[in-house]
Amino acid sequence: MEDTVVFEEPITAQKCSENLSSVEDAIYVIGGKWKLKIIIVLQENGNIRFNELQRSIQGISARVLSNELKDLELNGFVKRVVHADQIPVVVEYISTDYSRTLKPVIIALSQWGKTHKRKIKENF
Repeated sequence: MEDTVVFEEPITAQKCSENLSSVEDAIYVIGGKWKLKIIIVLQENGNIRFNELQRSIQGISARVLSNELKDLELNGFVKRVVHADQIPVVVEYISTDYSRTLKPVIIALSQWGKTHKRKIKENF
């Protein structure tokens, strides 16, 4: 039996378009190979330095990590904290409160991924 989605109100073409637009916006901000991985590592580890973050995410280059962190900072998911009073200067990255609003989404994606993997294994 297929799972069905039950909507609280009838879906109109306008509502469908709005929903698609919202999903596109979300995917644009957190989509890609690395962004969710970075967000998850930051949420699990708290304050973390660049090299430690890079070691935590297997396969990401320093250049890509730097660019992704800049994008995440622009969108309010990551805060860059510079400790200029230390020698050498220490830069840490932390997840923001706004970033933590993604936690239910990440949990739902994780659960769906596990279910999907089981389903695919059952079919083969």
